[in-house]
Amino acid sequence: MKRSMHEEIVCAGFGGQGIMLMGKLLAEVGMKEGHNVTWLPSYGAEVRGGTAHSMVHISCEEIASPTISTPTTCIIMNKPSLVKFIHRVKRSGLLIVNTSMVDKILEEKSIKIAGIPLTRLATELGNVKVANMIAVGAFIRLKSIFSLENAMEALNRVLPSKENIVNLNKKAVKLGYDFVSEK
Repeated sequence: MKRSMHEEIVCAGFGGQGIMLMGKLLAEVGMKEGHNVTWLPSYGAEVRGGTAHSMVHISCEEIASPTISTPTTCIIMNKPSLVKFIHRVKRSGLLIVNTSMVDKILEEKSIKIAGIPLTRLATELGNVKVANMIAVGAFIRLKSIFSLENAMEALNRVLPSKENIVNLNKKAVKLGYDFVSEK
């Protein structure tokens, strides 16, 4: 029997930071774990360098709408996205912020804030493009709604079949998971 849960996630950042892939991976893991899922990418004029976001609903109940106005979790990769979404997070929700791209986080007493230097960690791992996967690993550890193993399996389905790319992204997810575990 599935445990009761309803998670509404907004992933936001610059185009080119893997925002859509992050949302797609979270949706894929939710499906793998037997939940109902919607994934709504927002491309619009958002291309590499512009802002972008994706919305992911994961629930054991039916989902009426793919849009999210007050997310339970926001994964924020840059300052413009922080400004746009910080006040939308539900009371007692989670805000994961890339502190490599955001110099100051305004305090919000009603939400949990996890500041993680995602871009720096990705650069140290060897590829700045995996900062999004480090964020996914941190999310998995902080929320405890998915298994790390299912996330690793889901990566095989959402990424190209090039083994070195998949392996690097798996290392990044594990790095994010372990980074949060150590804090």
